[in-house]
Amino acid sequence: MTGTDMRSETADSGPSGYAAARLRLLNEQARSGPPRRAALADLTDQWLSGLFTAGTEGARGVSLVAVGGYGRAELSPRSDLDLLLLHDGGDPREVAALADRLWYPVWDLGLALDHSVRTPAEARRTAGEDLKVQLGLLDARHIAGDLGLTTALRTAVLADWRNQAPKRLPALREMCEERAGRQGELQYLLEPDLKEARGGLRDATALRAVAASWLADAPREGLADARRRLLDVRDALHLTTGRATDRLALQEQDQVAAELGLLDADVLLRQVYEAARVIAYAGDVTWREVGRVLRSRAVRPRLRAMLGGGKPVPGRSPLAEGVVEQDGEVVLARAARPERDLVLPLRAAAAAAQAGLPLSPHAVRRMAAGARPLPTPWPAEAREQLVTLLGSGGPTVQVWEALEAEGLVNSLLPDWERVRCRPQRNAVHLWTVDRHLIETAVRASEFTRRVHRPDLLLVAALLHDIGKGWPGDHAVTGEVIAQDVAARIGFDHQDVAVIATLVRHHLLLVETATRRDLEDPATVRAVAEAVRSQGTLDLLHALTEADALATGPAAWSSWRASLVADLVGRVSAVLSGDVPADPAEASPTAEHERLALEAVATGAPVLSLRARTEPAAEPAGDPEPLGVELLIAVPDQVGVLPAAAGVLALHRLTVRTAELRALDLPDGVDGSVLLLDWRVAAEYGSLPQATRLRADLVRALDGSLDIAGRLAERDAAYPRRRGVVAPPPRVTVAPAASRHATVIEVRAHDAPGLLFRIGRALEDAGLRVRSAHAGTLGANAVDAFYVTGSDGAPLPAEEAVAVARKLEETLRG
Repeated sequence: MTGTDMRSETADSGPSGYAAARLRLLNEQARSGPPRRAALADLTDQWLSGLFTAGTEGARGVSLVAVGGYGRAELSPRSDLDLLLLHDGGDPREVAALADRLWYPVWDLGLALDHSVRTPAEARRTAGEDLKVQLGLLDARHIAGDLGLTTALRTAVLADWRNQAPKRLPALREMCEERAGRQGELQYLLEPDLKEARGGLRDATALRAVAASWLADAPREGLADARRRLLDVRDALHLTTGRATDRLALQEQDQVAAELGLLDADVLLRQVYEAARVIAYAGDVTWREVGRVLRSRAVRPRLRAMLGGGKPVPGRSPLAEGVVEQDGEVVLARAARPERDLVLPLRAAAAAAQAGLPLSPHAVRRMAAGARPLPTPWPAEAREQLVTLLGSGGPTVQVWEALEAEGLVNSLLPDWERVRCRPQRNAVHLWTVDRHLIETAVRASEFTRRVHRPDLLLVAALLHDIGKGWPGDHAVTGEVIAQDVAARIGFDHQDVAVIATLVRHHLLLVETATRRDLEDPATVRAVAEAVRSQGTLDLLHALTEADALATGPAAWSSWRASLVADLVGRVSAVLSGDVPADPAEASPTAEHERLALEAVATGAPVLSLRARTEPAAEPAGDPEPLGVELLIAVPDQVGVLPAAAGVLALHRLTVRTAELRALDLPDGVDGSVLLLDWRVAAEYGSLPQATRLRADLVRALDGSLDIAGRLAERDAAYPRRRGVVAPPPRVTVAPAASRHATVIEVRAHDAPGLLFRIGRALEDAGLRVRSAHAGTLGANAVDAFYVTGSDGAPLPAEEAVAVARKLEETLRG
């Protein structure tokens, strides 16, 4: 059906005809994007115009006006209809009757309606009081009635906007910033709001309003395409959900991607992020220009008076060869020649970051137009300027974004394209892959004083996740890419090897410290063999901390920092020639022996709770908590691990590390004692009393406390969020991780009682748990268990694999 046919049917059939024509239009596969939005607006115009004409019977002095998104003819399938009934102050009863004839048919069809009835004077007055109303009127479009009335209002509103721009634009900017603070940045969110988040459709509308003020204008390159892309995604979201929503939820992304003909949800998110990045960067540049213009207007009279009425000349301060500062921005010197000076983009970027100033978009555009590839290897100055840029701290981010906006980053580092705007489907990560790499370099710049080669640290920070743009293990792939990039930018063979080692093992320290038994000599030796030198160990320690801090608050804590520092100290000792002690030969502490003797004497568990802290980072600060140490001594028996873990889960205690071992008692003391040395933390509230924990542990061991039933009841009382499906658990065997035990790793969705279920499954398999190391990243638990057979020896390889497979099946069930 053509547009003419739909208009004819709408006019002839009334609301039902409009509804049928609207439904057919939305179901047309051949028409989508801007053509469908425009056709939907045109169809709605025709229907509303018919309602208006039937209700006015030729009366003058009244018109129907579309405002906001409808005024821009950008109707998504579930968009609101923003309408203004404009009148010249005639008979109020006639105006009210006309409004009823317009609004009720819209409501009857179930369409959302934002409506108002005003005279031109009332509309202007309301716009002057409410910025949102004024923004909507900037897009006012005539639908029906007195065209002169609509035109006069549009002219007056635009004139008011331009006259009031010096006061209104700062308020608009504040509104945008407040919204961004609430909604976050669209280009990094896993479930973004396409309209309200920073870089979304609201910001695109704000840029149109700035342009309408004639005070400043946004960079036009790619802006219209970015806005169109977000509107297309919103259309598909409305069609797949059947709701008027702007939030792109995880469970709906695959359907939206399919509606748009995209490969998968990752491709969808990447396109959304790219569009948001264009809009956000345009906003940064535009608001900076608005600020510059407003400042110049404020100081111009004073300057002219000081200079005798002459025109002031902006000052230019040199920053580096070919680079100057002018009016709060970094620009190119008049004599600069980007087509000849190959290092100029890096030199300008480094100078801007060090000065804490933005790069002028005109300068970046000029450098991009004249840029030629650097030779391989890079000149020494180019490498030094890159390191200077990466080591400049927070200002590096905005400078890097300016380079990316004009494609300069991809020309310098072609491998960057693979990670640009790439989403990370892990709630622990705050950023996309590329932004995370820059954030890691920013964090690493804080640690350059504690390593012998800060340049290697900064480049490794920039490249440590570069392999995420390729299939397979990103650390393994990244090592190869890092070798190539490091050699290309001019590092020698030895430095290239160090950077590659840092990238290959950037997760080694934190994973080992939180998932391995540090008392096992094999653990420490494996790390020492990987790093090979004290200098590389120091660099890896700094990179580990920078990477975790740049990931998000869930990835780093005082507890993790203390574990990593402990591991680094042990590895450092091995690298200096010390031999780690065998844990089997370690003597129990006096505290451990006291608890063990008491457990033997009473024949029951004995508990000790003790807060653990580390010195404060600042001399006058309070000690930082590392959690609470829970010591439990129990006469040797089966079921200790699941019983203890279950009791802790019932009391809402999170287990951070767990170690179990049999203690050798002094001569003359009969019996065997298991010692559990755990670090725990309360999920919320205060810690329970040790006496209550002990009482419940006694009941759990004698079978009178049904832990499984109690945990099931609590789980049923807190139903899971609809639509959220956790990935299945994965259980693997870590070969050669220990000479004393078999190491089984469990990765699963964290839930109350998970450690209890694992412990019970291992006990049911007839295994002895020597130690356990529990860790949580976001919603994911990553636990490692050192187990032996009943004879105290590691399991044969085939038996270990079978145990892992059985445990995985149990957890899936």
